[in-house]
Amino acid sequence: MNPMATTRAFKSGNSQAVRIPADMAYADTSVELTITRSGDVITIYPKRPSMADTIAALRALPRVPTIVDDERIEVPDRNWD
Repeated sequence: MNPMATTRAFKSGNSQAVRIPADMAYADTSVELTITRSGDVITIYPKRPSMADTIAALRALPRVPTIVDDERIEVPDRNWD
């Protein structure tokens, strides 16, 4: 990874765009990205699922099977002397 890679902004339709260098690109080209700006710094990172999406995914998981108590086994006391 080249931390000092540079690129230029260009016009794409009504938006401004940048090319991400190959060694910094996401492997999955269909990944949704979130873009934030703080002053002159623009940060791009993968979109995180919303809390509602996360809860829905958890609810979709299979239920844990019912736990059945087994019969207890008597273990004789041992003399460790």
